[in-house]
Amino acid sequence: MDLHNRTVRQDVRELGALLGDVLEAQTSTEAFETVEELRTNAIGYRKGDVESRQELYDVLGRLRSGDESVVARAFTTYFELINLAEERQRVRAVRRGSQDGTLDDSLVDTVAALADADADAHTVQQVLDDVLVEPTFTAHPTEARRKTVKSKLRAIAGDLETLDERRLTDQEQEQTWHEIDAEVTSLWQTAQVRNRRPEPTDEARNVQWYLENTLFDVTGEVYSELEDIVSEAYGDEVRVPKLFEFRSWAGSDRDGNPYVTVDVTEDTLERQRSVVLQRYRDALKRLSGVLSQDGSRIDIGPAFEQSLEADRERLPATAEEATTRYPDEPYRQKLKLMRERLERVEDVRPDGYDDAAELTADLEAIAQSLKLNGAERVVSAYVEPLMRQVDTFGFSLASLDLRDHREKHTSAIAEALAVEGIEYRSMDEDERVEMLTEAVLQEKPILDLDDLSEFSDETTRVLRRFHKLGDWQREYGVSAIDTYAISMTDEPSHVLEVLFLADQAGVVSLPDHCGIDIVPLLETEYALNGARRIMGTLFENEAYSQALAARNGLQEIMLGYSDSNKENGFLAANWDLYKNQRRLADITDEHDVDMRLFHGRGGSISRGGGPMNQAMLALPNETVSGQIKFTEQGEAIAEKYANPRIAERNLEQMLDAQIRARYEAMQEPKEHVPDEWAEAMDTMSTAAREEYRGLLETDGFVSYFEQATPITVIEELNLGSRPASRSGERTVEDLRAIPWVFSWTQSRCILPGWYALATGLDAYLHDGGDEETLQEMYDEWPFFQTTLDNAALSLARTDLEIAAEYAALADASLRAEFFDRIETEYDRATELVRDISGRNSLLKREWLGESLRRRNPYVDPLNLLQTHLLSQTHRTTEEERTLRLTVKGIAAGMKNTG
Repeated sequence: MDLHNRTVRQDVRELGALLGDVLEAQTSTEAFETVEELRTNAIGYRKGDVESRQELYDVLGRLRSGDESVVARAFTTYFELINLAEERQRVRAVRRGSQDGTLDDSLVDTVAALADADADAHTVQQVLDDVLVEPTFTAHPTEARRKTVKSKLRAIAGDLETLDERRLTDQEQEQTWHEIDAEVTSLWQTAQVRNRRPEPTDEARNVQWYLENTLFDVTGEVYSELEDIVSEAYGDEVRVPKLFEFRSWAGSDRDGNPYVTVDVTEDTLERQRSVVLQRYRDALKRLSGVLSQDGSRIDIGPAFEQSLEADRERLPATAEEATTRYPDEPYRQKLKLMRERLERVEDVRPDGYDDAAELTADLEAIAQSLKLNGAERVVSAYVEPLMRQVDTFGFSLASLDLRDHREKHTSAIAEALAVEGIEYRSMDEDERVEMLTEAVLQEKPILDLDDLSEFSDETTRVLRRFHKLGDWQREYGVSAIDTYAISMTDEPSHVLEVLFLADQAGVVSLPDHCGIDIVPLLETEYALNGARRIMGTLFENEAYSQALAARNGLQEIMLGYSDSNKENGFLAANWDLYKNQRRLADITDEHDVDMRLFHGRGGSISRGGGPMNQAMLALPNETVSGQIKFTEQGEAIAEKYANPRIAERNLEQMLDAQIRARYEAMQEPKEHVPDEWAEAMDTMSTAAREEYRGLLETDGFVSYFEQATPITVIEELNLGSRPASRSGERTVEDLRAIPWVFSWTQSRCILPGWYALATGLDAYLHDGGDEETLQEMYDEWPFFQTTLDNAALSLARTDLEIAAEYAALADASLRAEFFDRIETEYDRATELVRDISGRNSLLKREWLGESLRRRNPYVDPLNLLQTHLLSQTHRTTEEERTLRLTVKGIAAGMKNTG
């Protein structure tokens, strides 16, 4: 039996035809024919049926500004719909693979692999106990679509699911297509470009949507599946513990974003708690419909009876109401009282739940009572999934991480201490460490955070944040907001500054209590190479070691992939990160500290993106403690978590990878990397970094970047709430990694994802290395294979013929200087990657190649329209709007921004 009624080609064809009908109805036959002419010419050129793109240029050249807008909107809308068709195809592949047992990276395979390796129940339990996967959602501005547009697209996705997975009558099918037609028409009439920059609260609500509407439900399904598989393989000998925890930066990340205030963070905490409590109340209401057992026919057991009686004493009025409404139905009475306790968590009345653990205890009492009466199936189907949700989402939905730039803390402390007669700014590093340590260890605080009237606005913002942190933890629980990440950490004092501020706010009281994990973000070459100096100093510091002990000896360290790549180039950054992860593992081992790495990965390859499960399996064994944390950003969040089946598949793949990686690390705690391979990487990395830095530091490069990419347009887009650069300076160093990558992606020259790779590989070959060794490294070393495969993805998505159109916008001298250099590097990298991987194609996966072939002819007209508009020295307001729309369309076509 086939699970599906349709194919991706059918969806693409019929959605495209429907869009054509809407286009003609909403504009004119002439406009429709213009779009068709561009489409057929672009396809003809890609197929080789047309010798040049001249006809495309001719059509674009005679367009009026209103026609340009229609063209941009038509192709942008097309990609939005085709993305839905491809999402549906992914769901088909998952469901079919699950049905016939051919799904790779499945939990069935995970447990089977452990069994094949002769892992006994004790070992499997140890692996599972170690594992904790923490996706962390950020508000980084890489989502180019408006929330309204996404809402309409989700409605269309639901209709496609109906057509694909249900058996419909002709009338039902016609009605469903009628609804799709209506949504596409509405989508056409909806503004694609935001007329205002989103606020931090908008970003927080966006993240919240995925947590509330997708992950809250599918996480429990992943647990249920794993429990069934483990039970079948190991019986009752293995228990599945907590494996997931979700975190968020949306509404709490202040680095470079002055709009994230304490009010925004408080609003986020309050809203997330309200959302998750309502989900629990709804779940208990549904459970009440199931647990209708007659108390006179069952023995509820002493533990449940005691729990029920405690609630009756706690809430006598509600208990009386419950008894009247549900006579002789003890479970329903209990559930009514539980709903009342949840209701009181947020209001001034007493006797609400103090924390999620109390709710779990009540559910456990119900579960045990049901089991006494032979209702295990009821427990596994209804009670245990809810217990998993409470365990995972608590009363906070997702715990918030605070973050700010290290300089903000330094400046605030310097200003605040100056009032106390302490010249902090003039101290050297050793003096700062000594002063901060003594201040934390002494009982009396130095700063009065109740009176901030004499400080500058910036210092007041920092000090008020720490002052409010204590209030937030008392109101929402310590676990709701218990992590503080420090951007651009370069020195031990940068970490101790946060400890000092938290201590002054009463969030830390050593040696007994430390309410936050302090997370250094190591992202510069200086910081990464100085990891031993930074972390070693901290671990040996009297104050910090006490704080660490109060946090159970666990040190979280964040690695910045984006800025490291922008600073050093793709190959050198990846090798630096790999080596420094191993170095950090050595340092933490030497100091008997448990380490959790926090991988600050972006959505694109250029910013540390790529398949997450492969990335997990490629990490050095020494770093795989079982706990792993990583950022989920921008459009990657929608791609992974908008559809429930795809979200479940992503969680399953991540869990599969982490369980396998942890088991492998237990068997081989220190990964063996032959000296020859490490030396080869050192040679390649050094040469690649020199070439990459040489490109960026060549006179005129910034001007070329400005002229040959749409960076000036991207900086003006209302993508996110924070600015595109940290200080507004026009330098590569100051520009944030996201618009840096976004600009190159738009121009179809995804330079940050591969540039200098060829130079590095050739340096090794010219230094006496051989291609056979590189092939061996690719076949046997997950790190090298993943690095090369990720570069191959960026190379495959690069189109230098289109990139040449953007290069033509630059001054002739700059074009000759830089584009020729880029093209030479690209051609050689493509050749080397194919030779080393042994593939004729750059891509491992045929479906991705098919997707690119399907998309490229439709992206081309948008690129050419964009370059046409960029070439104009004066643009009308409508042309500016169209130019911004081409950015959205190309992002949709490339399925990537930054």
